[in-house]
Amino acid sequence: MTIGSLAPKAEKKKSRKNKTVVVNENAPLLPKSHVQESDAGFDDFNGASFSGAVFNLSTTIIGAGIMALPATLKQLGMIPGLLAIIIMALLTEKSIELLIRFTRAGKSASYAGLMGDSFGNYGKALVQICVIINNIGVLIVYMIIIGDVLSGTSSSGDHHYGILEGWFGVQWWTGRTFVVLFTTLAIFVPLASFKRIDSLRFTSALSVALAVVFLVIAVGIAVVKIFSGGIVMPRLFPVTTDVASFFRLFTVVPVFVTAYICHYNVHSIDNELEDSSQMQGVVQTALVLCSSVYVMISFFGFLLFGEGTLDDVLANFDTDLGIPFGSVLNDAVRISYAAHLMLVFPVVFFPLRLNIDGLLFSKSRPLVLDNVRFASLTVALIGVIFLGANFIPSIWDAFQFTGATAAVCIGFIFPAAITLKDRYNIATKSDKILSVIMIVLAVFSNVVAIYSDAYALIKQNKTSRE
Repeated sequence: MTIGSLAPKAEKKKSRKNKTVVVNENAPLLPKSHVQESDAGFDDFNGASFSGAVFNLSTTIIGAGIMALPATLKQLGMIPGLLAIIIMALLTEKSIELLIRFTRAGKSASYAGLMGDSFGNYGKALVQICVIINNIGVLIVYMIIIGDVLSGTSSSGDHHYGILEGWFGVQWWTGRTFVVLFTTLAIFVPLASFKRIDSLRFTSALSVALAVVFLVIAVGIAVVKIFSGGIVMPRLFPVTTDVASFFRLFTVVPVFVTAYICHYNVHSIDNELEDSSQMQGVVQTALVLCSSVYVMISFFGFLLFGEGTLDDVLANFDTDLGIPFGSVLNDAVRISYAAHLMLVFPVVFFPLRLNIDGLLFSKSRPLVLDNVRFASLTVALIGVIFLGANFIPSIWDAFQFTGATAAVCIGFIFPAAITLKDRYNIATKSDKILSVIMIVLAVFSNVVAIYSDAYALIKQNKTSRE
């Protein structure tokens, strides 16, 4: 099929195998039936491949949350922690399966469109706002981490040298602001300028490979330390001495939710997939890949550092590992992780831009057909994220609350609510029972987690004043 063969008045048209393209104001991709002759030659796209879709979804899943997972095992113990990672993967697969099923029934082109189909304009706006809050928070955190890794940080009072400072000393070009600005202009802006998420499939594959590099290094270090007798038996189960310690166990739930959140990119990937019947296979393959990486990184991370595992295990690699070439391995871990986040950034940025546009310009023509609006939104959003990362580093604490709350809504509460609404009478009894369980668990665990985190922050502030 070529651009010139498209009928301009058609509402629906089979453009790819087993797929009907529905054109509306929420469509996140270039609608084939709205391509003008002036755009001819722009779109020779015949659909994304299965592997490209798997890599893009996997990159959406594996972000900064990967470094917090070993600490969840310190909180829960080795066995319950690993089981929780697997259970969360299964719940994520089911919630996405529900989204896809109702998307097919309602012929929705986006997550916002699906929520709007079930709950009207308020539901549509609510999911857009949640995606905006979650993704802006996540991207600011990514920039903060990249700045910390490359240029160092003094947020804890003591200055921790970054990789560039360690190699070249303190120079004007190793400073945090310049490094983050250079990364933004050289990497983020070019990659964020693609109009299709499938265009990021190669960088997504590299991003997943970099996560595997970190895993291989962690496994190698663990094996060396096991043979040298430097590993002690990790704690297998949690220690709960009172009610407060029991409720603290629930503080890991937002970490698990954030680690698996990818629902906001499901429709973008599905819409571009050459054969939409493969989407469930894409989801299952991506989740198997990511949960395998999560289980192994959590296991070997906790095995390596035990009770000394920090909330961000990357900080554990800023110390002496007690093995030959330890400093080289430390740098390799930090470089691979910083590069991984750089490549995750555009994949998370893609749905952020779409949802901002859908919220502010819902009546305008598709974003990809308006180059001025596309460029303006891209520059403005990257500018906001850059300013947040450089001048409001304490925003990390704020997004521990807002990000976790928005993420749990996107990942579990909204899919469950759509299922319970069941506008097309396609939900089974077991679907509805599971949806009720997901909502109850999500609300309860996050209320407890937010309360525990808030209490800990208040207690910490009081202690520091005294």
